[in-house]
Amino acid sequence: MSKVEDFLSAEEEQDIVQAILTAEKRTSGEIRVHIEAHTQLPHFERAKEVFKMLKMGNTKDGTGVLIYVAVNDRKFAICGDHGINKAVPNDFWDTTRDTIQSQFKKNNFKQGIIDGILMAGKELQTHFPWQQGDINELSNEVSKG
Repeated sequence: MSKVEDFLSAEEEQDIVQAILTAEKRTSGEIRVHIEAHTQLPHFERAKEVFKMLKMGNTKDGTGVLIYVAVNDRKFAICGDHGINKAVPNDFWDTTRDTIQSQFKKNNFKQGIIDGILMAGKELQTHFPWQQGDINELSNEVSKG
């Protein structure tokens, strides 16, 4: 995989968007996926930059979650907003990370991202359940850099 455009097909991207919609039905959390080719920064640091660039910190309760993938680096990171980080234990994202990683090792990138999204939604549901009046605060589209 040398190009971001080749990483996922348009149909696979739509499957990911559908997974985001499904996950967000159970939580007030907002989940996004960003894919880019490479970064010079440590991957979690770049994920935090992208988080800010996508204005994911603008949610009402600080419940944004970014799944960041650097295709050529074969690395990913999960970045949660301040509201989440204050409410959850330090190892909160471990199961989501492990779920994604197990599929990525098999080159099942779409399925890894979908499984991660659904796991993140399940994890978030405990601390940030969907409530009457919740609105979709962030785009569900896969962003690319």
